[in-house]
Amino acid sequence: MLSLTLECQGDSGFALQVDCTVPTRGITAVYGPSGSGKSTLLDCIAGLRSPQPDSVIRLGGETWQAPGIAVPPWRRRIGYVFQDARLFPHLNVQQNLDYAITRRSSPGDIAFEQVVTWLELQELLARTPDTLSAGQKQRVAIGRALLSSPQLLLLDEPLANLDHAARQQCLRCLQRLSDELQLPMLYVSHDIEEVSQLADHLLLLDRGRVVEQGSLLDLCSRLDTRLSHEEQAAAILTASVAQHDAVFNLTQLEVDGHPLFVNHLPHDPGQVRRVRIPARDVSVCRQRPQDSSILNILPVTLSEIEDTDSARVLLRLSLGSQFLLARITRKSAVELKLQVGDPIYAQIKSAALLMEATDLA
Repeated sequence: MLSLTLECQGDSGFALQVDCTVPTRGITAVYGPSGSGKSTLLDCIAGLRSPQPDSVIRLGGETWQAPGIAVPPWRRRIGYVFQDARLFPHLNVQQNLDYAITRRSSPGDIAFEQVVTWLELQELLARTPDTLSAGQKQRVAIGRALLSSPQLLLLDEPLANLDHAARQQCLRCLQRLSDELQLPMLYVSHDIEEVSQLADHLLLLDRGRVVEQGSLLDLCSRLDTRLSHEEQAAAILTASVAQHDAVFNLTQLEVDGHPLFVNHLPHDPGQVRRVRIPARDVSVCRQRPQDSSILNILPVTLSEIEDTDSARVLLRLSLGSQFLLARITRKSAVELKLQVGDPIYAQIKSAALLMEATDLA
């Protein structure tokens, strides 16, 4: 585990105060609004910013920060990827990657050829940074960080300056790395859709404090979290690919034995995927509609109701072992006479299911 007990004074009276542990398997997203302390937290872990003397930072059996102990950044075996790639402009891509190998303090477990393949860098090795796109630069920066043989990879909004296509390519590469490597990653973002694609765990910061932490899928499906009260609140389901419909260009997924149709996905039957369904795109009804343009109508049980404001309520709907969220008007809830335990139907707009699906770690 990565154990953090630290306090750090920032600018304009801002203070970061964190006391938590982070899993050392999978990707932990550090999520929160701008100015909540996400980058400050990563800088403290990396040793680039000095927390208060009684702060403690431990990774596994190593102590990097404690009273009387302050391991310098270059001895912490951390890979750090920033918003800007920070490549050496006078070196080509291969030389930038080789530089990390020559500077590492211990033998690396990751081969050069593996990194090049995982990050799709084969065609870029002879090129210089000034000839690369922003997305290509970031993939090289991630590769250089990996080849330094880190114990921990920190990524501070590395995709913030990329267009959609480049962002999706980098996300696929990071997912591949998470699947292939036993390397903990802390990934800073204020984009919940990006977090939904990538993260296994979530650390939610607000005004320098950890307000929530835990499994991403669990936090996204509960009503007692800040995520559920955001306008973009959404549940994340795991589904297996069942079959493809070539006639209508659809893919049928299965969620706890129930069919779920999405636009065609290039994945083989049996693969397990992740699907994000926004609460605003889920409606409910007492009887299953017989004539409806909505393809996805699922039998669910109403497990929890919470008033979110004077006009709307938020519902938690159980679908087998998983949960959906639905945000409906208070008027609709009253007219339907909804009660916890009621068997009802959830209607899901197909568009809501077209969010990027990702492999589960």
